[in-house]
Amino acid sequence: MASTPPTEEAFLREVDDELRRDQLQKMVRHYGRIALVALLLLLVAFAGFLYWRQASEKKAEAQGEQMSALIADVQASRKTEAAKKIDTLVAEGGDGYRIAALLTKATLAADRGDTKSAIGIYAGIAADEKAAQPYRDVSLIRQTLLEYDGLTPQQVIDRLKPLAVEGNAFFGTAGEMTAVAMIQANRGAEAGRLLAAVARDKTVPDTLRTRAARLATSLGVNVDVAPAAAPADKD
Repeated sequence: MASTPPTEEAFLREVDDELRRDQLQKMVRHYGRIALVALLLLLVAFAGFLYWRQASEKKAEAQGEQMSALIADVQASRKTEAAKKIDTLVAEGGDGYRIAALLTKATLAADRGDTKSAIGIYAGIAADEKAAQPYRDVSLIRQTLLEYDGLTPQQVIDRLKPLAVEGNAFFGTAGEMTAVAMIQANRGAEAGRLLAAVARDKTVPDTLRTRAARLATSLGVNVDVAPAAAPADKD
């Protein structure tokens, strides 16, 4: 029987070091506030559209202004003022603004190290059938990032299965996390194919595609060769 290639151990260590540390920790701790502001800007536009369809123009405008003020408080690190606005939007806002405020609350909790609270909020949004699907999906991603070290590989795979498919807006992140879990579950061939698909997907950010390509190659998958199409059924 052939011996295990000496590069496999180094590869697995690289996966742990690069993906689990850089993606799971830096994303939350180092880039948390920057990511929050960018996320909030997108959420404001989306929440405004949702609420515009449900409520009077005047009330929607007032809540939009409150959300903008919340973003300003977060950027200026005015924690007390931000917390008050969050509570108001959660209690009185339409579905869009309520969920946006909850996402803000969860991200701020994670940023200050209160992982338990952040996980609880993200889990609640992910399970909220009244929340728009993009909110639920991003919450599931962030919940899983925070819980990753406490989950079994199969739990990660099962949880992210609906998102780790080509065409999904979160395919890149969900696919990469799923692939790492597959490697930990000794399913390297599946992980390689999934990473190659992420690397080929031009809607995925370039840095993620580059990392996925390198890891797929380490697993013996040629990213430059597309998988063969399944043969057509004959009548």
